Amino acid sequence: MRKWMLADIPRQDGRNAVVTGTGGLGLEVALALASAGADVVIAGRDARKGAAAVSRIISQYPAATVRFEAIDLASLASVAHFADRLRARQQHLDLLVNNAGVMVPPERRETSDGFELQFGTNHLGHFALTGRLLPLLRASQHARVVSVSSVAARAGSTDWDDWNARADYAPMPVYARSKIACLIFALELQRRSAEAGWAVSSIAAHPGVARTELLHNGPGRGSAHSIARTLLPFLFQPAAQGALPLLFAATSPDARPGGYYGPDRLGETRGHPASAKMPPQASDRTSAEELWKLSEDVTGVRF
Repeated sequence: MRKWMLADIPRQDGRNAVVTGTGGLGLEVALALASAGADVVIAGRDARKGAAAVSRIISQYPAATVRFEAIDLASLASVAHFADRLRARQQHLDLLVNNAGVMVPPERRETSDGFELQFGTNHLGHFALTGRLLPLLRASQHARVVSVSSVAARAGSTDWDDWNARADYAPMPVYARSKIACLIFALELQRRSAEAGWAVSSIAAHPGVARTELLHNGPGRGSAHSIARTLLPFLFQPAAQGALPLLFAATSPDARPGGYYGPDRLGETRGHPASAKMPPQASDRTSAEELWKLSEDVTGVRF
């Protein structure tokens, strides 16, 4: 695959998109989609950050159509309210980028529904959002759902017995489990879409190691992870570069339904979009079916 860049994004006129996350990768994805003509909703918890993201995009592309909508992926009620508002406002949805996330809080925390925060936000929140928006996605002629995983997913356990991390909480292994869940969800969604004739393409991507605020916001600025992010910036590629695999998955005609994309250099930590190495545990159908049932049961959302 030749080096794919922002200039390769096809025009997105007439297409509408929802991108979760108001900063970092989410902002870069929204910026690129808006610049290509898409009607973009930036969805996140923080209205101030959302307004700043909208202002930045409009300042660079005055003709862009972009707005902020509030959603807290750590609250199933908030997810439901967001989906209700979107369904009342538009007839279809062409692109959903499930990007927002929480990374390695030092102590176990819970969502408002009692789920461990990382698994509850990164996977279950996006599972519920996708399910509630499925009617809008099916109403589009060429809808795509992009689920954002991580290089950490390679180490992710698919033993769902303690998915809520009540017996044992270790920040990075729990994060890795949430991100392998995101990848497995993307693959299983594609299988179910193909079998049911939904005409929705599900694609996974990861950004490599990108310079975002995720490490500052999760473990905190005094953590070893955050200090490395601050003092060793050369280890992290810019967020705009990390967003390229996500944008490739979202827009390229060469992105394959059920595919997985990431950077092409240094163990997929940086570079340009290419096919990513699939962790073997991500292809286990039994594990995927167990995760899907678990996700439906605890969220109450069925596709």
